[in-house]
Amino acid sequence: MEQKPMQLNIELGDKESEGIYSNFALIVFSPSEIIFDFARIMPGTKKGKVFSRIIMTPQNAKTFLKALEENIKKFESQFGEIKIHAKAHDKNIGFHISRQEDKEES
Repeated sequence: MEQKPMQLNIELGDKESEGIYSNFALIVFSPSEIIFDFARIMPGTKKGKVFSRIIMTPQNAKTFLKALEENIKKFESQFGEIKIHAKAHDKNIGFHISRQEDKEES
């Protein structure tokens, strides 16, 4: 017996359809969840603001990682390699790997 793929209807509200720009992310975790804080920080400032917090189970976060990897590969095959430029003056801006130990020391 062949199963038909399940179709989901996803609602996108007006506010959500505008999107949120983020150039900085913090990721922390516990044994039961992974927390993504998406923020904006502007050059020359010492303070950023979190605009969105996403909380996932570790299993859902790993599934999200695989989906993101797959979509980046598709993007690069269509538009070319995404280059990451490391500029000395931008060290405090961008996406960084955050470890739980770093959070506990704060």
